[in-house]
Amino acid sequence: MVQDTKLRGPAVWALVITGAASFMAALDNLVVTTALPSIREDLGGKLEDLEWTVNAYTLTFAVLLMFGAALGDRFGRRRLFIAGTAVFTVASAAAALSPGINELIAARAVQGVGAAIMMPLSLTLLTVAVPAARRGMALGIYGALTGLAVASGPLIGGSLTEHISWQWIFWLNVPIGLALMPLSRMRLGESTAPQAKLDVPGTLLISGGLFGIVYGLVNANAHGWTSPSVLTALLVGAALVGGFIHHGFRNANPVLPMRLFRDRGFFGINMASLLMFVGMFGSIFLLSQFLQGVLGYSPTEAGLRMLPWTAMPMIAAPISGILSDRIGSRPVVVAGLALQAIGLGWFAVILGTEVSYAAQLPAMIISGIGMGLFFAPASNALMSTVAPADQGRAAGANSALREVGGALGVAVLASVFSAQGGYQSGQSFTDGTVPALWIGGAAVAVAAALALLLPGRAAEKARAAASLPTAGSPVGDLPTGGLPTGGLPADGQGAAPAGGRATEKVAV
Repeated sequence: MVQDTKLRGPAVWALVITGAASFMAALDNLVVTTALPSIREDLGGKLEDLEWTVNAYTLTFAVLLMFGAALGDRFGRRRLFIAGTAVFTVASAAAALSPGINELIAARAVQGVGAAIMMPLSLTLLTVAVPAARRGMALGIYGALTGLAVASGPLIGGSLTEHISWQWIFWLNVPIGLALMPLSRMRLGESTAPQAKLDVPGTLLISGGLFGIVYGLVNANAHGWTSPSVLTALLVGAALVGGFIHHGFRNANPVLPMRLFRDRGFFGINMASLLMFVGMFGSIFLLSQFLQGVLGYSPTEAGLRMLPWTAMPMIAAPISGILSDRIGSRPVVVAGLALQAIGLGWFAVILGTEVSYAAQLPAMIISGIGMGLFFAPASNALMSTVAPADQGRAAGANSALREVGGALGVAVLASVFSAQGGYQSGQSFTDGTVPALWIGGAAVAVAAALALLLPGRAAEKARAAASLPTAGSPVGDLPTGGLPTGGLPADGQGAAPAGGRATEKVAV
């Protein structure tokens, strides 16, 4: 008998609603990059203010992502998804209406809170609504929409900024959010995992720690590395992160169990993911401004010229999946990171005030191919390093670390930029960007070395076979751990709940 693989009724509505929500949340990672020069011209502000327009979103998104998933498990995923959508929508309107740079930064932080609740729960709600036989197709479409958002972010941001105003990169979210809230109430079923545990102390520790470290890095050049405010922020931030690590070892139900990092493959892929995003996000932050401020491209032209980099994963990712099936994830992940490092190094070598786009194009293509080779195999490799009951937390941890890497990348590379150059002239901007790109490339090269810790093909296949769900697995092993930015769902088929195999309650 031929199996029916079409999506019908509730499954279609779930895909439309959750796909639109994930598109919005992923889009806001990069949509602001090509609007930064216009925001700076309109609202004023220094380099550190521009950093916070990006980092305020990525930081709150990162540190609250797993907590948001746990809230949904405990109090109702549909209910919290609607709440997260409402927060994101209101914050988007507030960002568009911001009279100054500080108000914009605050609105971006609240946007991140909404996204941290909305994004992981959208994946869980979709998995509940779609029958197991059709889940792979639905998750593939969902992942493609998220990847499309990341790829088109600079272009959409540039086009809206140039042809209307930068405020419209935020107004764009408002009608979508307003439509999603009633649709979610009418078309999505409710589900909970009543035994899910909330780790409030762990969330507070990591939130305060990462904020302190990023605050110190962002303000180091303006106030001096030895200034009391910077030193205090860095020391307190490091102490709180240390407390979070200790808490992860000692607490019975931590938001991130540190025991997972005892597996060298889990440690390697997560540290590689963090460093990859350090290099990628920090470089895009500077290069999107370089294209406009130094080479004189309009916001739309800058967004179009970045497509070979940001959109290449849409082409390379399917190829990387086929390759990883044949030769294992480790060589594909290492090759992808190596290509990304080479691309950033290429940029650093050729960058100048008169550099042509033709000279930049190979670096963008190489970097884009590298990104595409990384995402899907990295997600598969991650799932092969943990037991089925830990897959939800593993996916959430990896997603959060990627966002943290993006925030650190902007902070670190912008700090290098401001120490070596500035906005005074095209030459000054170039002088600051080149060493920053070398640092970004070095971070990704270290990521490639760490990826060598991943298990080989034979070990990966053995672990994957051992983690296949049994016939009695509840609700298809609902994934609450989140979605890797710009990639497919972490395991391709769904992962275990954040709290392990908690009993599911599903209601329509």
